[in-house]
Amino acid sequence: MKELKEFTIPFVGLKLGEHRFDFNIGKVFFEHFEYEDFNDVNIDLDVLLTKKTTLLEFTLNFNGFVNVQCDITNEPYDQNIDGEFHFVVKFGETYNDENEELLILPHGSHEVNIQQYVYESIVLALPIRRIHPDVENGTMKSEILDKLEELKPKIIDDAPEEGEKTDPRWDELKKLLTDK
Repeated sequence: MKELKEFTIPFVGLKLGEHRFDFNIGKVFFEHFEYEDFNDVNIDLDVLLTKKTTLLEFTLNFNGFVNVQCDITNEPYDQNIDGEFHFVVKFGETYNDENEELLILPHGSHEVNIQQYVYESIVLALPIRRIHPDVENGTMKSEILDKLEELKPKIIDDAPEEGEKTDPRWDELKKLLTDK
């Protein structure tokens, strides 16, 4: 996959210590990854790079919203999202990104691209079930919700009403359920 240049951070020439980078992530970023679950995206990303003598520590802090479809009603809504992800960059003989929290770059590298870490952090910060807030608080009116309510399984109450005769054989069997 082609790297996005704005997420390539050159670390050669930076002094030891903390350095901050700010990004605004929109829908175009996710289109680059061919991820089409978002209708709209507005996320602020703060990257803290701590340069040490033998390694680099990255902390990605993000917050904002993504507009997604509700899993129940298919209505679009803004899902708030925030999170944090840490990873370390070390230097070795060959490139290695098998561990999600450790990236090994070849000696002599002068920049690191963080786009994959940003993408994965945001997508994994989403809830598994995406439910519109109006569905959760019961204020949404929708044809889909009405149809789901209509098709909901009915609870059948097998308890006899007062004055109704029951078969005594079943009464004896029901005692077995309550005896322990």
